[in-house]
Amino acid sequence: MLSAKILIADDHEIFRKGIKQILSDMPDKYDIEEASNGSEVMKKISGNEFDMVLLDISMPGRNGIDILKQLKNFRPDLQVLILSMYPEEQFAVRALKAGAAGYLTKASKHDEFVNAVHKILAGKKYISASLANRLALYIRTDERKAPHETLSAREYEVMCMTASGKRVKQIAMELSLSDKTISTYRSRILNKLKMKNIAQLIQYTINNRIVEQLNK
Repeated sequence: MLSAKILIADDHEIFRKGIKQILSDMPDKYDIEEASNGSEVMKKISGNEFDMVLLDISMPGRNGIDILKQLKNFRPDLQVLILSMYPEEQFAVRALKAGAAGYLTKASKHDEFVNAVHKILAGKKYISASLANRLALYIRTDERKAPHETLSAREYEVMCMTASGKRVKQIAMELSLSDKTISTYRSRILNKLKMKNIAQLIQYTINNRIVEQLNK
């Protein structure tokens, strides 16, 4: 029987309670706490010895990948499992490179989640078969990085949301940022990708199959 202290970090209370219930129903003994944003995550981590953090990528204010990097700098041994609404091809490689021990989409099955928790708490990585293939391809390729790989985690997230049809105001509301901040991000994205307008950006994401899974 496992015994561990786990922090669930997600801005949606219903999702946190659902994950907490799944963990509570397991035969293992888990001491569970919750956080709804990056500031709460760092505050709790600084005052507690957690064994594992279940971290959402799309957090209010700071992006989950940025929070992950800060966590790993502060506690290199801390195990972090990313739970995200985004499909693997969009953020998984970025998350693993930043120090995550695993990546699961929120659409994953119950048994897969349980297996991932057990494996990561045992000190191992959790990588799905499809993600393993993607990582192998990523490691083998000698080609120059695609332009979108130069984007920051937040810029990449805003790009995906924009390409999936969301307007500035909607993105701002979901990320708890101002309209002006989102507009600034979009301008930076266009500048980095050397594009003139959003139409070109959307076409780029289609050509590179970045938002393909979101539109299914």
